[in-house]
Amino acid sequence: MKTRCGATMLIAGAVLALVLESGCSTLPQAGPGPVEPPLRRYEDLVKPGTHNMLDVKDSVEGFNRGSYRFNYYFDEYLYRPVVRGYEIIVPNYLEDRVSSAIDNLNEITNLTNNLFQFKFKAAGVTLGRFLINSTVGVAGLWDPATTWGLERKTQDFGLTLGHYGTGDGSYLMLPVLGASNVRDTGGFAADTATFVYAGPIAWANSSTFTTAYTGVNAVDRRHRIPFRYRQTGSPFEYELLRTLYTMKRDYDVQQGKGKGKD
Repeated sequence: MKTRCGATMLIAGAVLALVLESGCSTLPQAGPGPVEPPLRRYEDLVKPGTHNMLDVKDSVEGFNRGSYRFNYYFDEYLYRPVVRGYEIIVPNYLEDRVSSAIDNLNEITNLTNNLFQFKFKAAGVTLGRFLINSTVGVAGLWDPATTWGLERKTQDFGLTLGHYGTGDGSYLMLPVLGASNVRDTGGFAADTATFVYAGPIAWANSSTFTTAYTGVNAVDRRHRIPFRYRQTGSPFEYELLRTLYTMKRDYDVQQGKGKGKD
């Protein structure tokens, strides 16, 4: 299902980009006669009452576009060069071990959010994964739990809020962090607090560990995201990213509701 969703979103993104670009380059001239209605409308292709995902609330668009431009320069001239240096120096095998260890530490937010949503089975799987990978997997450097059939049950507090019907609010483009919305930004803050005050940082109680984790996590996070600002070459990349992010998060919320308490 995840693969199908990813393929669908990529196709939708490509189609949208082509439509926007072609619309920019070949604007038709209005003729003297009556304008023919479109053969297909969005409302004709979805269930009645379905929210139009192409209509994204963007109340602070001026700020968001400024943040988008800042992110491009920050990413292009600082963030990605650091990540490229990391990728050159560190062998791929060790990069995978770092990613696995970070994923293991982040199971704390998966656990708490599955519990918040009363998904006790998923919470049990998450706890089992953490115990197995922390011991047999040597502090999470390896992931034997997945091999043994315990798949990761990824959740965050933004999805928890969405699970209980909280709307996503206005779209936000956060400096450095990228695409978000009001609900997910609040969720990110809550998850960060959980990690700091009830997670590994609290367990270690070490400023050295906190600094090292923050730096390594930031590099690993960017290392795993193939997206590059302005890579599409489309003048409508901002709108495209805004739409795809909103669609993806809405899909995740609906999937979470469909799974019930699993």
